[in-house]
Amino acid sequence: MIVSMTGFGDATAERDGTHYSIEIRSLNNRFFKSIIKLPDNISGLEPEIETALREGLGRGSITCILKMRTNSAEAAYHINIPALTAYLQQLQQIKGLDKMVQIDLASLVQLPGVCQEPRDDTDEIERHGPIIRELTRAAIAKLAGMRASEGKALHADLLKHTKVIASFLSQIQTRAPSVIDDYHRKLTQRVNLLLSKAEFQVSQDALLKEIAVFAERADISEEIQRLTSHLESFEQACGTDEHAGRKLDFIAQEMLREANTIASKANDAAIARHIVEIKGAIDRLKEQVQNVE
Repeated sequence: MIVSMTGFGDATAERDGTHYSIEIRSLNNRFFKSIIKLPDNISGLEPEIETALREGLGRGSITCILKMRTNSAEAAYHINIPALTAYLQQLQQIKGLDKMVQIDLASLVQLPGVCQEPRDDTDEIERHGPIIRELTRAAIAKLAGMRASEGKALHADLLKHTKVIASFLSQIQTRAPSVIDDYHRKLTQRVNLLLSKAEFQVSQDALLKEIAVFAERADISEEIQRLTSHLESFEQACGTDEHAGRKLDFIAQEMLREANTIASKANDAAIARHIVEIKGAIDRLKEQVQNVE
């Protein structure tokens, strides 16, 4: 069954004083494109998370946002006392500075190297990595479930449009043989009218030859057969291929090609009206399949 590329999944947890929240959003895209936003201290997990997203979701424009909030004292940055002392000593060596300005401690701690994270990235990834991986898998599974649910609705909508196409195509198939008969009758009437006003004859062979040329030029039986075959392939792909987006898009393009050929060859008002409805339904198919993964 087809799946949609649109979905949302999230997961939260709290472990050892740290609250974790991850959100993953997915939109349609011809290819896989990911935007991953992680706290700086665990940015090293980005390649691993991207791989999990690619394997679990396939195509789509994926945005993954992880937020962490630590409530324990361990979250406090460490003050590098030797670095702070060195800054103070250098400032004190400037003659007359104490009379000019007042040294602000808040400004001092913002100087490079004064405040340092409590751990390096390796420690942070080792500490937070397992729970983040677990939450990522849970959010991906939730998003995939939503995409599958959306896919069922897409499947029903696509089949609704294919039934419209099949209905009008059946009417065209019923109408097609009458086009030649109508042309024969109209041509005969026109020739007879012209002959009634002039004293000359047109051979029956010449008339039949003209009708035969028109019949060959207006024959749409192959196009009807191919369009019917494309419809069957489209419905089959909807029901059996999980990753059918590109395939469905290609089939819809071929369906439109056959419909245009029928319109140009048929030379019949009734068939032309049916083709307008068919092309409208195909356009709706093309629009919907852009969201199929």
